[in-house]
Amino acid sequence: MGVDGDGRLRATVALAQAMASAPTETESWRAAAQGAREALGGSFAALSVWERECGRLKVLVNAGQRVDGEEEFPEDETYPVHEFPEIAEFLHERWAGGGGPNAWVEVAEPGAEQVSPGAGEGPGYGHGRVEALRRRDRGCCVVAPIVLHGRAWGELYVARPRGVPVFDGDDADFATVIASVVAAGIAQTERLEEVRRLAFTDPLTGLANRRAVDVRLDEAIGRHRADGAVVSLVVCDLNGLKRVNDTQGHAVGDRLLERFGTILSVCGAKLPGAVAARLGGDEFCLLTVGPTADDVIEVVGELCVRAGELDLGEGVACGIASTGDPIGEVSSARRLFRLADAAQYRAKAARSRGPVVAGRDGAVIRLADGPAPRSGTRRRFRDAPPGGGS
Repeated sequence: MGVDGDGRLRATVALAQAMASAPTETESWRAAAQGAREALGGSFAALSVWERECGRLKVLVNAGQRVDGEEEFPEDETYPVHEFPEIAEFLHERWAGGGGPNAWVEVAEPGAEQVSPGAGEGPGYGHGRVEALRRRDRGCCVVAPIVLHGRAWGELYVARPRGVPVFDGDDADFATVIASVVAAGIAQTERLEEVRRLAFTDPLTGLANRRAVDVRLDEAIGRHRADGAVVSLVVCDLNGLKRVNDTQGHAVGDRLLERFGTILSVCGAKLPGAVAARLGGDEFCLLTVGPTADDVIEVVGELCVRAGELDLGEGVACGIASTGDPIGEVSSARRLFRLADAAQYRAKAARSRGPVVAGRDGAVIRLADGPAPRSGTRRRFRDAPPGGGS
């Protein structure tokens, strides 16, 4: 079952490369578990994170030969840390004393040698893992703590079935090396995920940004064309932001943007799968796939009411365009944006207290589909990115 020295080197390199090339965080977890399993000659591997605030180990991925009840990416497979205290107690004390985060072996086979950090440290260590091995008909496991930024992040677990050679001390040493490679891969993945998050998030409100909306709207239009899913887009213009900025300062204006962003998020949550976003300046939007046009109109009506009750600003102008209404063919995201933008423009011009809906206001479609506004006018109906305050 073991892997020779050259094989271990190749497996380590392959693991690092697989994690580095993984396109998502989830795929990186899978690459870590699968690579560790192959490197250590195991039949099964799992990667878990220590959720300190909950006092539990949460399994992120199970790879290899799974038994009934083990899902590849489980949603709720967790274990209280007090049942597996090595990572949180014994090993932590060892690190504090200057030792290293070494891996250890647990064995369910009768009479086999235990290579455990708890040996001689009193009862309890390893009991939970041994019982779990027996329940799942596995003979042994090697557990390697994953240390990130000087703290225990979680653990890597690799098991072998009954009836094959059990892990030994050399395997535990190699698992320690593998865990270090996995830790480096996780650190890189977390940095990339943070970059992706920042690239698609508005830093002031925490909502999605224009780039995220463009991506999601393209996907939504693709679904609409494929299976007729109802896609609705709400464009909102926060009234009075410029006056607030000019008279009370930009810090107060930012507070208005944040408060409206919260209201938009809360109202949007009533529509399953809705994406709330700040497009830029005083412009926001809400994108839904699935809810009916009437459902969206009802929620946006509530949004208008709640925005009007803010002690800052002057309410909000909202325009809605939905493929659930008679708005003609929507073959591109740009057309839906133009319709919602034109509806919002009508709402703002009329100082409407509620949303204006394309398809229920004939002037909106004529406005959106007519000649482009003259150069210099504020509204470009999505021919260019939005911006600026009103």
